[in-house]
Amino acid sequence: MIPSEVLAQLRNQLRVGQQAMADWQGGELAVSAVPGAGKSTGMAVAAVIAISRFQLHRQKQLVIVTLTRSAVSNIRQKILSNLKTLRLSPSAFSVSTLHSFAYAIANNHRHLSGIGEATIVSDAHKTRLIKSAANLWIRENPQLYKLLLEERNFDGDDTERLRRQTVLKTDILPRLGQQAIATAKSAGLKPRDLRQAVAPNGEQILEIAAGIYEIYERLLQQEQAIDYEDMILSALRILEDDRVRQYWQERIFAVFEDEAQDSSPLQARLIEILAQAPDHSAKNLIRVGDPNQAINSTFTTADPVFFTEFCDRCRRNAHMSTLSEAGRSTAKIMQAANFVISWVNSSEYGKFAKPFYPQDIKPVPKDDPQANANPEPIGQGVEIYINLESIEQEVALIASKIVQIVQQEPQTSMAILVRQHKQGKFVAEQINAQIGELLKEQQIKFYDVEQNDRRSQVPMDMLAILQFLERPHSPDNLKAALEVLKFHQKISAQQDLNALASNPERFLYPTIIDPPLTGFALETQAKCVGLLRAKIELPLYNLIPFIAFTLYDDDQSSLLATADKLGDYLNQSLIGNYCMETVIATLKELVESASFIAIDDENPEERYTATKQITLINIHKAKGLDWDVVFMPFLHKKICPGEQFVMDSVKFLGDFDLADVVRTQIRAIIRDEHHRIPNAITAWQEHSHAKQAEEFRLLYVGMTRAKKLLCLSAAQSAPLSWNTIENRVDNAQVCPILPNLQRHLQNLSQS
Repeated sequence: MIPSEVLAQLRNQLRVGQQAMADWQGGELAVSAVPGAGKSTGMAVAAVIAISRFQLHRQKQLVIVTLTRSAVSNIRQKILSNLKTLRLSPSAFSVSTLHSFAYAIANNHRHLSGIGEATIVSDAHKTRLIKSAANLWIRENPQLYKLLLEERNFDGDDTERLRRQTVLKTDILPRLGQQAIATAKSAGLKPRDLRQAVAPNGEQILEIAAGIYEIYERLLQQEQAIDYEDMILSALRILEDDRVRQYWQERIFAVFEDEAQDSSPLQARLIEILAQAPDHSAKNLIRVGDPNQAINSTFTTADPVFFTEFCDRCRRNAHMSTLSEAGRSTAKIMQAANFVISWVNSSEYGKFAKPFYPQDIKPVPKDDPQANANPEPIGQGVEIYINLESIEQEVALIASKIVQIVQQEPQTSMAILVRQHKQGKFVAEQINAQIGELLKEQQIKFYDVEQNDRRSQVPMDMLAILQFLERPHSPDNLKAALEVLKFHQKISAQQDLNALASNPERFLYPTIIDPPLTGFALETQAKCVGLLRAKIELPLYNLIPFIAFTLYDDDQSSLLATADKLGDYLNQSLIGNYCMETVIATLKELVESASFIAIDDENPEERYTATKQITLINIHKAKGLDWDVVFMPFLHKKICPGEQFVMDSVKFLGDFDLADVVRTQIRAIIRDEHHRIPNAITAWQEHSHAKQAEEFRLLYVGMTRAKKLLCLSAAQSAPLSWNTIENRVDNAQVCPILPNLQRHLQNLSQS
């Protein structure tokens, strides 16, 4: 056992809030931590102290669970470093993602889990199964499907019928199934649970969701496969056995959970079971998170309400700690972030539900152990620009700021945070054109994380185009190819792709009696026919390079190089058996296994936050990272808080998105609100409020990545849509926070 004075010395390196974790003696503890408060550092030290204090070992472990593999690596390294210093056994703890830990439990007891020899389906395979389930649902429910087809202003026109069939089969029903299955499974709900909720409420959308969910489960069983949600369910099923539950509870002394605001209901239930002592005498559980950094709940199964409820329960029992002191940022940045919380909560956006947990960021004391805590600002600390004429001028401002900072202090770390992929592409092109040569001269790296993400899409792009070339008369294949062309801006986004794909023969090879194509549709047809002609005229091994040059511009050298590498891989892998069928089959395997140019989630943080580097990154991916200087451009109202948009092509079902409606309805069931399952219109409104709240939290997360300088901007002239940036709107409304924050900071500087 380590001497108490050594542990006390380790504890004293922590801040007051962090010390609550180090002082933990067992039981439940909720820790709500502001950005930059050092929650992972506090958790790592608390883990080491707990290992020593309770003399933990391989058969009595501390288990730490977190959200991503990169977070696993980060926490593990911090704990191992301290254990090595104190000469404690590294086998006394384990760190993993929750899905990995659940799979370990299920795999250890396959005879009880029900998974047998099942394989885990990839996301791509799951998507394909759900699409198949949606098509089978159509066959098995012809009357209900007919009602969907003939909703709103249907006059029996065959062309409109075909268009509606295409959009239902390729878009609406698969997305409805995807959302319903993920949301329901995250809480352990079965198709019958959804059907039971339908009866008293008469919600037809839930009935459709239950049907697709039921067929999807059937397809999984036929393939002897499980999905990621099944791993949690299997682990819970196993733990219902008294002997197995006791086996695991005896070997797990306590569970520490990081990023707890991103847990699903099932994940929270699994953690609580594992943290329970076998004799039910105690539940040794620390859950650490920040409700204000919950930025995944509108597109994943995460729901921050469950962590908030845990915090409220612990507060009532005096087992709650708040890490409110943060040493990351300069005072102005903290003041700006705190203003966002108070302004949004008291504005019209907080009337339905408060988007933020009332929790201010406070500076650390002057004697804080962190080096350079709450550093001196660069420039004004927070700078807001909302009078720039255009998005080009906006990026030019960023470029000039970068030049100025590089010349004064080249070691400064900098990041440009964007909300959308197309924004990242635009920024990269502008920065490289304006200051690319200067950055090379100064040996400053421009690291485009977004481009690396785009590069991983190359096999998917190739697969979609080749499947179209193999079966061009398939509406599904044609639409998938059109989506790829649209994404890479090779065809106009201002057209209804469902209408084009609904009748492939008429679109690709119209007869003289068919209505002539015009404008964008004619250009799109020419692009598709050009691809089909290449299939006839070129040898198969030349198709991959041809498609690459069709999709990717000359300045996208990394994408072209990736496609070239992919072509070489296929040539070498399929020697003697190189045909369209085997090429498509191999690409499917690559896409499903992500084995080609694999996305490495365990990149060290230094890759993104290195000095002498400008990092271009999506705001979601920036969570957990920080830089000396952060630029956040294009902050218009249309993006933050955003405007809910329903495509004209799906409005025949109503002025709402069925997938988001069903998610909201199922969440009402999860929260045990069967008596008030909202109808479609109300559910859509609730989803809209939740989406806006999340966009504000995303802005907050981006702002709190900055240490010394935060630049927020929005030009007066901005794209109507980032899919077609040439179409601009003048006097674009900026995010409503910006002018209010600007006035607030001016008042602070004058007082």
